Amino acid sequence: MESWIQRIFLIGSLVGTVTLASNICQAQEDEGEFDDEKTILDAIIEPDLERRTVEEDQIDTENFEVGFYSGVMSFEDFGSNNVFGYRLAYHISEDWFLEGAYGITELGETSAESLFNLDLLGDEREAKYYNMSLGVNLFPGEIFLGEKYAFNTDVYLILGAGSTEFADDEFFTYNFGGGFRLYATDWLAFRLDFRHHIFTHNILGNDKSIQNLEADVGLSLFF
Repeated sequence: MESWIQRIFLIGSLVGTVTLASNICQAQEDEGEFDDEKTILDAIIEPDLERRTVEEDQIDTENFEVGFYSGVMSFEDFGSNNVFGYRLAYHISEDWFLEGAYGITELGETSAESLFNLDLLGDEREAKYYNMSLGVNLFPGEIFLGEKYAFNTDVYLILGAGSTEFADDEFFTYNFGGGFRLYATDWLAFRLDFRHHIFTHNILGNDKSIQNLEADVGLSLFF
């Protein structure tokens, strides 16, 4: 009787051991297949990409902008001449700004002065203007130089009014135009501007509305 019980116990132990070993082997095989599948999926889904570092210039948090400019102004009847001036702007928000400008240009001779040896303006051949304008930034963006540098930019429109001192008189003047601003640092910007100045004068005898085009480049400081 004792011998029969011992045989049953031994057979049960052997069957349990074989079953446990089989389960362990199956688990190891399943884990190996899972690791292989995970490695293949990682290679497909997560490629080894090198991310570049871009240093983007930030706009200064101050709202005032002061600058100077120089360019060419086509003054109707008096030719195209050099112009220079100064600007002061206050940025109301990210999109809107107010800007005041003061410029001076030296006028050339009209065709009548050249043909008939006349001097319509005497010694006062400078034209000066000042105006106040409202501007709006339409297309803020970025320019990338190389792989590591990005510069903020603005494309804007501007509209305003002021006065032009010309031929010993002052004339109410409208102005409108646009420009491009590139921020070199958080306090320095390069500008390219175009303006159209319109006013009416009568120095040639009759009232005449003239349109004076201006193109200039300049620098601005933020503070």
